[in-house]
Amino acid sequence: MNAGPAATVVLAIVNVALALLLAPLFEGLLRKLKAAIHSRKGPPVTQPYIDLFKLLGKEDLRSAGGGLYAVAPALTLGSVLALALLVPIGARPPLAFAGDIVVLLYVAAISAVLLMLTAFASASPYAAIGSSREMMMLLSVEPVMVVALVVGALKAGTLATGDIIVWQLRNGPSISMAIAGIAFFLAVQAQAGKLPFDIPEADQEIMGGPLIEQSGPRLALFRWALWAKQFVLAVLLVEVFCPWPGTGAYPLDALLTLAKALAVLVLVALVDVVNPRLRIEQAMGYYLRVGFAAVAALAFAVIGM
Repeated sequence: MNAGPAATVVLAIVNVALALLLAPLFEGLLRKLKAAIHSRKGPPVTQPYIDLFKLLGKEDLRSAGGGLYAVAPALTLGSVLALALLVPIGARPPLAFAGDIVVLLYVAAISAVLLMLTAFASASPYAAIGSSREMMMLLSVEPVMVVALVVGALKAGTLATGDIIVWQLRNGPSISMAIAGIAFFLAVQAQAGKLPFDIPEADQEIMGGPLIEQSGPRLALFRWALWAKQFVLAVLLVEVFCPWPGTGAYPLDALLTLAKALAVLVLVALVDVVNPRLRIEQAMGYYLRVGFAAVAALAFAVIGM
């Protein structure tokens, strides 16, 4: 799609709409897949939409006061939608002119930080424990994402997400990008809050963790934000590390991107089904090893592989 103010506005609207409307659908498909693997009928694919509408219609009950606590759910969803504007979906990111992968990584972390602050403000010991775990996971996973994206930036010689993708399309696969892509996928597993890394929300241990005191519209917005974030990160993964084939036709490229993102989330769901939950120290040790693999990919990129 040609650059220009009108095209930018259209791309921005499309990206936000896709993140808002398709994220619950993808979550419903993943639930159905997990139910099939467990030999269950499972909920309908539209169940996430039903859950959202039901929660949005309930009374807004709050366990704490304060301005930040009141607006945190909306800010969390808003930060994820801002992230969607920095991620390409079949075309260059709508707000590519406003930031590169450095800005993208900062925006990606905002939703987790807001969730932690809300949990601490709720005065629930379970929420505080979940928030502490969320913080430790963030500190373990973010470096992996940073190094993986830096590999792409080093190969392409630019920090601009769109230019990294263009370079990938022109030059094809490489060892360093393949390793970095695997590391980024493992980071998405934790960012999506799926087993074995659903430690902050461990229902059997801390009964929902950071979200235990959230209900009604507040819980709906937080859930919507989490689903949208996993959708956007899956799109980012396939666009940066597996952008082929690039047809040059925006509608077709967008459909291919969405299909590949769904395939990534299906793999995430499969890992979720067949693995038990790790303890927090096990997860941190695991991501330390993944981080070393990402650094190895960076070394390969430096020597041109």
